[in-house]
Amino acid sequence: MKIIKKSKKLCLCCMEEHEVKTVIVKEHTLFKDQEVEYEAMYEYCEYADEFITAEDMIRENDIAMKDAYRRRMGLLTSEEIIAIRKKYGVSQVDLARFLGWGEKTITRYEGHQVQDFAHDSILRKLDSDPQWYLDMVRANRKETSLTIYKKYYELIVDLVEKQADNYLKQAITAKYVKLSGNEELCGNATLNLEKVVAVVNYYASSKNVTSLFKVKLMKLLWYADALFYKRFGHAMTGLVYQALPMGAVPVAHESLIQLSGICYEEIEFEEGTGYKFIENTEWTDEILTREEKAVLDTVISVCGKDSKAQIVNRMHMERAYTETKRGEMIGFSHAKALSIS
Repeated sequence: MKIIKKSKKLCLCCMEEHEVKTVIVKEHTLFKDQEVEYEAMYEYCEYADEFITAEDMIRENDIAMKDAYRRRMGLLTSEEIIAIRKKYGVSQVDLARFLGWGEKTITRYEGHQVQDFAHDSILRKLDSDPQWYLDMVRANRKETSLTIYKKYYELIVDLVEKQADNYLKQAITAKYVKLSGNEELCGNATLNLEKVVAVVNYYASSKNVTSLFKVKLMKLLWYADALFYKRFGHAMTGLVYQALPMGAVPVAHESLIQLSGICYEEIEFEEGTGYKFIENTEWTDEILTREEKAVLDTVISVCGKDSKAQIVNRMHMERAYTETKRGEMIGFSHAKALSIS
């Protein structure tokens, strides 16, 4: 028996006013032919040496027992079902309707009724696949008011985008798995995609960085990492750079610019489409340290107003580039000879 609270009140057991304890007791019972152990809550009267179950405790103890059964059978608990529904900001009735179930089904599953395995699988699908749920909501568009539909739709779309960003991060990280053990190539740093997003936004938000298109951004990323390595012995972002014809380019660069938090405009040129990176107004620089900002400010003061041709030429003069064969990875030991100090 574990005491969790004491309070002076009228004891419903002995009908005297005294200190009544609220306690947790481990219980064992048989439910659907399965023996389950769970923690039940009671009030305890020391004078009568008896447990009293208040009305609200009866409900909570019943749910605790059925959740113990759920866990034993590999089913979602009532709390997990509630968490899934709240993730989507949807009411019990509306969620049941979207899933094609009876209006009270979700209400029951969040309480006393244990779901079957078929419905449990659907709830797990809902939890892991926002896009699938979005399709279900769209299919029930005519059955929902426009205001409610827009509210749910926006919340789900946000989750779909977050999930896509997580998949993107996993894909980028996978490309760095074999490279991460090579300290020379990763600059003694672990890949930090949040830091990459922060560096891109720091450049994009600076008034002293002009014409921030993709080619220039790739070089500015390398200069930030190389200069940080030169000053502190390790890179800033953990990116690995390849020597390509126009200079240093990070591995998975096409995916990096798609990360959530990085904003750009597509600009049409005669030779094709260009990506101009712009400030994300919701971004803050809290993730960047004072030393990192100082390095970025130095890079901006030197290269911020370079044109595409100027920064490519600048890169072509760096020993890190001249001493690396085209197509190979650039080692950070070359940062010692960096033109920026």
